[in-house]
Amino acid sequence: MSISAIFSHKLRSILTMLGIIIGIASVICVVALGKGSEEKILSEIRKIGTNTIDIFPGKNFGDVRAGFVSTLTISDSKVLARQPYVDYATPNASASGTATYANLSSKAQLRGGGVNSLAVNGIDIEDGRNFSDDDIKNSASVAIIDPNTKKTFFKNSDPIGKTILFSGKPLKIIGVSGKDKNAFGSNENLRIYAPYSTVMNKITGNRKISSITIKIKDDVNTQVAEESLTQLLIQRHGSRDFHTMNADTIKQTIQSTTGTMTILISSIAVISLLVGGIGVMNIMLVSVTERTREIGIRMAIGAKQSNILQQFLIEAILLCSLGGALGILIALALGFAFNTISPDFAMKFTTAPFVIAFAASSAIGIVFGYLPARNASRLNPIDALAQE
Repeated sequence: MSISAIFSHKLRSILTMLGIIIGIASVICVVALGKGSEEKILSEIRKIGTNTIDIFPGKNFGDVRAGFVSTLTISDSKVLARQPYVDYATPNASASGTATYANLSSKAQLRGGGVNSLAVNGIDIEDGRNFSDDDIKNSASVAIIDPNTKKTFFKNSDPIGKTILFSGKPLKIIGVSGKDKNAFGSNENLRIYAPYSTVMNKITGNRKISSITIKIKDDVNTQVAEESLTQLLIQRHGSRDFHTMNADTIKQTIQSTTGTMTILISSIAVISLLVGGIGVMNIMLVSVTERTREIGIRMAIGAKQSNILQQFLIEAILLCSLGGALGILIALALGFAFNTISPDFAMKFTTAPFVIAFAASSAIGIVFGYLPARNASRLNPIDALAQE
């Protein structure tokens, strides 16, 4: 009887379910978007590796005096590398200048690092070889160029073995790297990589290093390691004139932030469910008024209050459950369309939101359908039959 009542008033039923459909679809899509954005950000962090800690001069990020702090040294890096929980440590140096090859020249950024500096930053070697320990030890005049540098100076020719000038200093090209996926700013900048010893001894002549990158062993808690490294450097420097950046801490912060944002936006979407529930209650109250005579006839021929209560309550639950199912289908359709248009940033659906959404729609049917159903069951049969 409840199903028959729903399908006999199709438009009214669809309008009743509309709030539920929109609310359920909104909640599922928002959670999927939040999960997708979290996965996207974390995948980018994984590219630069986990279990890494970077140490920079200055008391904190954004310290305006960081440029004048030069207490980080190669000696610091060597001491940190000897710690039992450290896989390796490498000092980093950098310089800006003009790169020249034949009659071509362009502004470029030179970055100096150790043997593992490219790998820890998620940069692959696409051609040639990486730096060796001998290159670092002997301050070899070798370099690895990025794809933009290759495109600018060598077009389709092989750059391996050729010599490029940086600020007038020759560097023999031993490899071509992949793109730096984590680079800030324009991707058109030219980047050249060299041993940090080469940058310091042959290019800048400056003993100051810009940072130290540390790879922590996989079985060690990075936060504990970070605290130990911090205390060690404070003892060496006499004060905390540096700050650290822990890749795992950033990952945890992003997970926490995206989780909070998802909860916040989902809470807003839940308002749609509340509005939908009120809509169900209003329509059901109108339905009771319209069907007063029908209710009176049923009660006159023996229907109990519980029968009338069940009929209207089942009708409300069916409306909300059907609305929940349609909301889920619409969310899936929107997700499929979104993922087709934007494959790089996909909505990630999980089982829990679907189960919770369907349970919520059923609960709304019970909560908001009870009052109209109770009113219907308490009608006086005589008054109901006399109702025109």
